Amino acid sequence: MPEGDTVWNTARALGEAIAGRVVERSDFRVPRLATADLSGWTAAESACRGKHLLLRLTREGREPLTLHSHLRMDGVWRTYAPGERWSGRPAHLIRVALHTADAVAVGYHLHELEIVPTRDEERLVGHLGPDLMGPDWDAAEAVRRLLARPGRWIADALIDQRNLAGIGNLYKAETLFLRGVSPWTPVGQVADLTALVEKAHALLNSNRGRWTQATTGSLRRSETTWVFERAGQPCRRCRTTLRRWTGGDHERITYWCPHCQPGALPPPG
Repeated sequence: MPEGDTVWNTARALGEAIAGRVVERSDFRVPRLATADLSGWTAAESACRGKHLLLRLTREGREPLTLHSHLRMDGVWRTYAPGERWSGRPAHLIRVALHTADAVAVGYHLHELEIVPTRDEERLVGHLGPDLMGPDWDAAEAVRRLLARPGRWIADALIDQRNLAGIGNLYKAETLFLRGVSPWTPVGQVADLTALVEKAHALLNSNRGRWTQATTGSLRRSETTWVFERAGQPCRRCRTTLRRWTGGDHERITYWCPHCQPGALPPPG
């Protein structure tokens, strides 16, 4: 599942492949963009905000455009050399392909794919909270937004992109574990919200520039996380059996250690 660090890394890789290059041919495979044509446009910059990817394009005498895509749970961009087989995903999941002289950028299972004037980007991402991977990260603003609903479970509040942008299930679980906070603690009862959001900020940025998401300091496949996807296994700190619960906003999965994260418990059932 793409989280903020994965999207940041994707934007960087896409930029390295096609930024500064002219699109020679574009192929959109979504009905509303079936007639769109970006040939002749230059890919000027690949940026991101939370889980939104923004490919900015320029053309002499024309207003700059942005190709927007949301990766959600399953969207990916891959780049290939001209003539190379596109092997990233099944062909029926391709939503767009941008051909340049040196590389082809292919987007699979992208969501909310749109072309908008660059000046209108705020219409697409303006609702997001401070970006954990962005230069405008603001812990105080993230805390302010979280506290707007003090009775909400902290687990649900952390993955609400309107509060702070970039956290998904992995970083939610790992951040709460490392701060010793039960996922079902009301936001208003979290002892130090600033420390909590700064921990999330540090975790995401520790994986900047690499595809392996690790929060433990180890990059070995079986050692990368504390609690995420480890239900039924012993806690790395106290050996208590880790648990998993599904529910809350959008029926999200939550992992936690009952001993290291004492306090509020999930609803029965």
